[in-house]
Amino acid sequence: MAALPTVRRRMLGAELRKIREGLAITVDEAADRLGWHQSKVSRVENGRSGVRPHEVGTLLDVYEVTDPQTREALATLARDGKRRVWWQPYSDVLSQRYASFISFEAEAVAARNYQTTLIPGLLQTSEYARAVTRGLQPDTPPDQLDALVSVRLARQNAALRRQDPLKLWAIVDEAALHRVMGNEATMIKQLRHLNEASEEPNITVQVVPLRAGANAGMLGAFVILEFPIRGDLDVVCTESLTSSLYLEQEDDLRKYGQAFDLLRAAALDVEPSRDLIAKTAKDLE
Repeated sequence: MAALPTVRRRMLGAELRKIREGLAITVDEAADRLGWHQSKVSRVENGRSGVRPHEVGTLLDVYEVTDPQTREALATLARDGKRRVWWQPYSDVLSQRYASFISFEAEAVAARNYQTTLIPGLLQTSEYARAVTRGLQPDTPPDQLDALVSVRLARQNAALRRQDPLKLWAIVDEAALHRVMGNEATMIKQLRHLNEASEEPNITVQVVPLRAGANAGMLGAFVILEFPIRGDLDVVCTESLTSSLYLEQEDDLRKYGQAFDLLRAAALDVEPSRDLIAKTAKDLE
């Protein structure tokens, strides 16, 4: 399962395409200068084909890119595309769509997540994650259920406890606080954990109260993942029971960004959100 290299190829190719187009060089002209077939240039730019670090150097020479930071960043994308991914040991229990999402998340520097019915995955306790997974996949054998819960916890560790932790802004509908997963004890622990997590400097949690009425998130949950090189590489992920949809067009990113901003405005501020979460937990005692 090579999802992470695919993401890195996509990022590298998009950046190389931007440089070429900025110079008003056509694909055919670039291929001619490089001595490549034009289809190779297209495959590299579309992320369908890998490229070696020294080939990246040759490309940047042709494009007369001399900035050392840019050259090193792009060479690193090419070099690291072959590294082993942390979720490789779980490949037998991960669907391709879940692995793809994890790979995008692993490369992102920030995430804006809106959830209507669940606590965001990166902020779930193991007990809550187990109850959710069992509810969504009731026929899952116990050993696979254990593995999927382990993946959820490993995701949290990889994203939120790495050297440069993911900046997570989570907006949760109040309904998710009241939907008991597992039992009351599980929910009490989960809600307390959610408040504890919100104290971390890289995590913001807001709650959209039920009294807010109609809002921009009524059509469902979504995640906006932001990447370090260029904003137009960002993606929106929406998920249904059988598929995931990744939206990358500028118009889609703009609309979902506006929806998230409207949800931020409709939600309680951080401290009132913590108060509501704490009250909900207390009411379950």
